[in-house]
Amino acid sequence: MTEPLRRLSAEGVAVWLDDLSRTRLESGNLHDLVRDRGVVGVTTNPAIFQKAITGNDVYDAQLRDLAVRGVTVDEAVRMITSADVRDACDVLRPVYDATEGLDGRVSIEVDPRLAHKTEPTIAEARQLWWLVDRPNLFVKIPATKAGLPAISQALAEGISVNVTLIFSLERYREVMEAYLEGLERARVAGLDISKIESVASFFVSRVDTEIDKRLKALGTPEAKAAAGKAAVANARLAYQAYEEVFGTDRWAALAAAGARPQRPLWASTGVKDPEYRATMYVDDLVVAGTVNTMPEATMNAVAEQGEITGDTVHGTYESARADLDTIAKLGISYDEVVDLLEEEGVEKFDTSWNELLASVQAELDRLAKG
Repeated sequence: MTEPLRRLSAEGVAVWLDDLSRTRLESGNLHDLVRDRGVVGVTTNPAIFQKAITGNDVYDAQLRDLAVRGVTVDEAVRMITSADVRDACDVLRPVYDATEGLDGRVSIEVDPRLAHKTEPTIAEARQLWWLVDRPNLFVKIPATKAGLPAISQALAEGISVNVTLIFSLERYREVMEAYLEGLERARVAGLDISKIESVASFFVSRVDTEIDKRLKALGTPEAKAAAGKAAVANARLAYQAYEEVFGTDRWAALAAAGARPQRPLWASTGVKDPEYRATMYVDDLVVAGTVNTMPEATMNAVAEQGEITGDTVHGTYESARADLDTIAKLGISYDEVVDLLEEEGVEKFDTSWNELLASVQAELDRLAKG
């Protein structure tokens, strides 16, 4: 492990990889990243699987069997993605055991077409939990309004959840409420809540991308000075909210029964603007008890040039609030931006999923004829 990654881990930030493919698994690359980069978790999403599977012949053997069986394309995609996630869980199992279930986790997302449907999301979460059949699985459920009750129900049944697509501070508080409710219901049901884990994936870079676009359109010196600050400020204030919620008597009662906090997970940490420091969404969000899931390019940048100097979150709440206030004074609506980002996030995953379905269907048709 390089010195910046070692320091990051030492500061209490879990380093996760935001990528997965069968090529990465079969080549031993994931194992190498665990050993050499200190990777202790993996996240996936529909876009990642669409990129991994489309045009990759490493999946042909399984696709051929699925074609012979005449399965639907939806079932084929679930069989393929769950197989990759199951194998990744096995690679990460030593980490899971060594950290007593805190890390060593691999995430698989519910069908994004269900993002605004509560009951189907719950049913899908149950199916994925059963299908992958690994204790170190996270089922990813989006933090839409319909997703919130599904999150609570899944947790109440003992399913560990990665809550994804969180952009706003208000929605993040609703996610933490859903977590507490789920654990309380699980406890009443007699489940061992020490075995239930969750992370809350708070998206970072996309906030800057959208707000910077609006600042650029304004074109004023004040707008230019405000660019590249909103995303980190938003995430830092999310951590402040996390400290408030997990400092309550309500949480203390759950902790006394063995529960662990729902860790904030910094997602979308790859820098989109080439003018920004490649590691800014890692360096500027260092604080204990968090996860940073990175594309491999970002991880390599941190390994080579990360500036890990200690906690960069505590002591910043006042300035973070000021940064968001500046955005508001410039006429940019925070609520409008985060609502748009949630909507676009669901749409992007939906599009990737549909593209994946189309690619797999074409392969099934080809192999069925062969």
